[in-house]
Amino acid sequence: MKSSIRLLQIITTATLLTYASAASVWASATDAATAQASKAEDKIPEAKVWTSKHQISLAGKAISYTASAGTMLMKNDKDEPIALFGYTAYVRDVKDDEQRVRPIVFAYNGGPGSSSAWLHMGIMGPKRTVVKDLEANTRGPFLSVDNEYSILDQADIVMIDPVGTGYSRPVGKGEGKQFWGVDQDIKSVSDFIVKYVSQHQRWSSPKFILGESYGGMRTAGVAYELLSKKNLALNGIILVSPYLDYGSGATESQLDTAYVNFLSTYAATAWYHHALAERPAELQPFLREVEAFARDVYAPVLFKGRRASAEERQRVLQGLARYTGISAQYWDRANLRIDEGHFVQELKRATGRVVARIDSRYQGDILSPLAESMKHDAYASAIAPAFVASFNDYYRRELKVDAEREYAFSGDVGRDWDARHVQPDVGDKLTQPNTSVDLAWSMKLNPKMKVLIATGYYDLACPYGTVEYVLDHLDLTPELRNNIGVDYYEAGHMMYVHPASMVKFKRALAGFVESNSR
Repeated sequence: MKSSIRLLQIITTATLLTYASAASVWASATDAATAQASKAEDKIPEAKVWTSKHQISLAGKAISYTASAGTMLMKNDKDEPIALFGYTAYVRDVKDDEQRVRPIVFAYNGGPGSSSAWLHMGIMGPKRTVVKDLEANTRGPFLSVDNEYSILDQADIVMIDPVGTGYSRPVGKGEGKQFWGVDQDIKSVSDFIVKYVSQHQRWSSPKFILGESYGGMRTAGVAYELLSKKNLALNGIILVSPYLDYGSGATESQLDTAYVNFLSTYAATAWYHHALAERPAELQPFLREVEAFARDVYAPVLFKGRRASAEERQRVLQGLARYTGISAQYWDRANLRIDEGHFVQELKRATGRVVARIDSRYQGDILSPLAESMKHDAYASAIAPAFVASFNDYYRRELKVDAEREYAFSGDVGRDWDARHVQPDVGDKLTQPNTSVDLAWSMKLNPKMKVLIATGYYDLACPYGTVEYVLDHLDLTPELRNNIGVDYYEAGHMMYVHPASMVKFKRALAGFVESNSR
């Protein structure tokens, strides 16, 4: 366009052409610009949804449902396309008047940058990946089966892939920076939920959101965003292995709070792997003892820093060695502070094994006996191949998704992530996000919203101690605290790969949705 205009200016200045010729050139330039704009518009990919009919037996009853998998076109305030938002919806086939009041659950994983395939094929969808717990699921055939633990009999389900994951991506006027950040992510997911509710006439339905891991931070923000900006109230939220507060849940921050919160999971892991010199017979009494030590002995010494006496420091070192199976000398060299990367490397180093982070019941061969940080997660290596293979097979073969692009299980959005968050009680962007404040405000504004939390004893990604710390510090009345329930699982971050936990998870989730949909 610029070159055409410049050419017209040159021609006019030199008076080499008549007015008619100049007009002709201008018309040609305008036509070229229009064609170019039209061509650019054509480059915006079309939103596509593949629909199919299915049936599953749940609790002895045949459930007929419609699956819709694909993308929804999202636009900005100027009605310009900015993203294709990927999702998979499972809606039970019932009469319209029944469907409009039927519960609906929106669910996603975390990351940030994780698709919803893990929850989708692990516990939520009508199909689940076949995995053997505690084994390396790395050899095919990789299969999926009807998921008897799905809650499709209780509620419709919408699995969400935030922008940058699955088939979701920026298009048109959209750029990654509009979606890749704490607040940007909260807004885009909220916008999708509102648009889905409107397009599918679900405003009357009881609404729930389930978020796993970083999905907990997202869900707390989304609950507040939906209520305060969209007047959309939720019946309940489910936080699975949630991450809500950077300061209390990230050891890389080198804040003492995180080290204290991680200790009970270090102890549970050492107990599970028989790495303790004196191993108690039962886990729960042992954990209560460790929790008391962490709160009453360990935390005060960390708080004192160099002011702690030699006797206080020695008492802590003895306790750390007794409860974690890692020598007092190692803890001493680490200045009483060990992050999870060092812990998983050191716990079984003498045997040439490394413990997993996402589910510390798992273990694998250590890649380097001298390594001081985690180079791979033995859990991810054990289950990821089966999930990726079975999801791709199911999505394309049974749901008939004929997409040219590869489904992104883990989107590369973390390196560009804007970690700042505008807390509702501050109004400015804080660099260490904490959406537990958003959660508290949501519960105050919507006192009928209930919260269910699922957390595992062997989760070193989001340890149960970090969850308890956040809950203990929520600014809520005793009455509102009664709206929160916590379930503990003898498994890790994705507790639903553990057979007994799968049964418990389904029972808890179904009961929560049913009791809060009346």
